[in-house]
Amino acid sequence: MLHSKTHLRSRPVSAGQLRAFEAVARHLNFRAAAEELALTQSAVSRQIQGLEDDVGASLFHRHTRAVELTSAGALLLRAVSPSLDRIDGAVRQIRQSAGRKSVSLTTFASFASMWLIPRLEAFQQAYADIDIRIDASDVAVDLEISDLDLALRYAPASQVPAHAIRLFGEQMTPVASPWLLKSGPPLKKPGDLARFTLIEAGDAHHTHLEWLSWRRWLEAYATSALEPKRWLYFNQANQMVQAALTGQGVVLARLPLVAESLASGDLVEPLKHMRLESPMAYWLVTGQRNVARPEVIAFCDWLQAQAALTKKAFGDA
Repeated sequence: MLHSKTHLRSRPVSAGQLRAFEAVARHLNFRAAAEELALTQSAVSRQIQGLEDDVGASLFHRHTRAVELTSAGALLLRAVSPSLDRIDGAVRQIRQSAGRKSVSLTTFASFASMWLIPRLEAFQQAYADIDIRIDASDVAVDLEISDLDLALRYAPASQVPAHAIRLFGEQMTPVASPWLLKSGPPLKKPGDLARFTLIEAGDAHHTHLEWLSWRRWLEAYATSALEPKRWLYFNQANQMVQAALTGQGVVLARLPLVAESLASGDLVEPLKHMRLESPMAYWLVTGQRNVARPEVIAFCDWLQAQAALTKKAFGDA
């Protein structure tokens, strides 16, 4: 009997059991896991029971209305979750290589909506046979364990890999809607800002993004003691710019991100000679497994050409 138990626990566990375990561990709920896996709740319970028998330990504490991981379950989850992600990523890559050409990338949401997406039509016209998938997230993704090809990141040079390609730096500059400036008080010198609503990131003073704050700009060109008519705070750059576009105030904008709005005249830069350099830059990072694919090379070349146009239009901090 002892021999059979040892034999049972040393054999590989089934992939179905591991997927059921990962789903229950993620939801901490058998019913939600069953719905996700398109199985009955009893089928998921049998999968978990079979896995517990195979590993020789309980993986969940089962309570009346909830479940929680045991220490053995937590240990197994740390191994299973990234492994399943890598398997799924590999399968997606195989399917993609067998079908249409595609490039997948991750970047933060504001950069995607304000810089990348307005330019994508030009790439699609030039490369009609290449599909683009954008994963917009403020969480940095490890390209070596994901199915993503590229990352467009916003960071100082010290925080990007050695092989990262610098697209451009940035400068901070006050911008506003032209009709706000026509209908409101004049804005010709820093002190005039006291008569306007100032828009900025709500958490800039509490994070590593202190240099995005109005206080830093005011210290450089006016006085940090200046108090505006009122403050208006948001937690996303695109929200801040949208508020400025609708005339709700003056925003201290990242120049590359408002390039389209300045070019179209939807926003104006009233204090053009008072730009403030930022220590941040925008970077292209490639996943080393996919960097040689022709479609990835084509997209990287196009990105760098677009970045060159941005630098030419606004300079490079």
